[in-house]
Amino acid sequence: MIRSMYAGVSGLRAHQIMMDVVGNNVANVNTQGYKRNQAIFTDVLSQIVTGASAPTEDIGGRNPAQVGLGVSMSGTAQQFGQGFLQVTNRSLDVALQGDGFFIIDRAGEQLYTRAGALFLDADGRLVTSNGSLVQGWGADDTGAIDPGGTIGSIRLPIGDQNPPVVTTEVKLGGNLPSNAVVGTQLFTGVEIYDSNGNTVQIDLTFEKTNTDEWTATGTYGDPATGITLTDNVITFVNGEFTIPADSNLNIAAGQIPNVGAIDLTIGGTTERRLTQFGDANSLTVVTQNGASAGVLQSMRVGTDGVIVGTYNNGLTQPIAQLAVANFSNPEGLERVTGSNWRTTVNSGLAQIGETGSGGRGLIAPGTLEMSNVDLALEFTELIRSQRGFQANSRVVTSADELLQEIVNLKR
Repeated sequence: MIRSMYAGVSGLRAHQIMMDVVGNNVANVNTQGYKRNQAIFTDVLSQIVTGASAPTEDIGGRNPAQVGLGVSMSGTAQQFGQGFLQVTNRSLDVALQGDGFFIIDRAGEQLYTRAGALFLDADGRLVTSNGSLVQGWGADDTGAIDPGGTIGSIRLPIGDQNPPVVTTEVKLGGNLPSNAVVGTQLFTGVEIYDSNGNTVQIDLTFEKTNTDEWTATGTYGDPATGITLTDNVITFVNGEFTIPADSNLNIAAGQIPNVGAIDLTIGGTTERRLTQFGDANSLTVVTQNGASAGVLQSMRVGTDGVIVGTYNNGLTQPIAQLAVANFSNPEGLERVTGSNWRTTVNSGLAQIGETGSGGRGLIAPGTLEMSNVDLALEFTELIRSQRGFQANSRVVTSADELLQEIVNLKR
């Protein structure tokens, strides 16, 4: 009777803890990056009433007789299944699709999280909602990132200015009229950028000098100063140019101050090439690769975790990359506040690298991973824990009634 009472008490304790676990899951149903817990029960060591005996010629073997001593909670299992992704369209909201954790630094301690609501602090550092510093790799001045290097706090240079890009290539396209008379001149122009980020106007003149032949000349600046093209005669056959064979009417270095050599190309056999058909004149400059100095305007995160900055000169450049960690046994991580985890001796070391490699998931930009708690399942567990608690309470009261009967024997 005493054993049954203590067994019932152990059942009450275990189911009370189960209720605590379920209640915490329900409480965090809307917590970003939260992973549900599940209580695991195990029976307590049984008391042997009679031991087992081996069979003999005269009598058969006998099984052991044991009485259990109750139940205990052996642990909790963290369920790291994917939570659903909520689209926010906020540029600094990110979620992991698949395994892995974002790496953060909280007061010098390296922690791991699935909560991807990121912010900028007054120093331009990328932080979580509780101020922890997000870890990753920064880009150098050219935008190159070394994912094999040491991770550190990501700093996004708000108001950063990138240097001007000197024009080194200009591409011409369109159509020259095949029925134009010899002596016809057509004009087009393009603004290029020097090493100081200033614009320089280049004006190009195409004069028809023979049947199926045009000669190009150019000037720059105001007043106009002539420039020499290294190969300025264009010959067409059946509407497609054949000369120059390398497609280039290059401008040699040193002709325009603060500007080097320019590849002035007239395209190839691809779309938007320079042709000679009919009577249409659509001569134009398709692209030029220079730019003025620019100020950082906005940022976005790619699926590879690279944070790309967009500048007001139209250029984009990588700024940093988020690092992601994976573990051989993520269920061995220790949960701490703020939907964060820390390593333990049974979680294994953090395997840090880029997204999409080494078993690490990809990043979904503009989304947040919500809790993976299933309310239907939790309410079912709630009923199980409640009924288990009630059943064990009946065991205690029944054992008490038996003890009362024994006490009454003396009367």
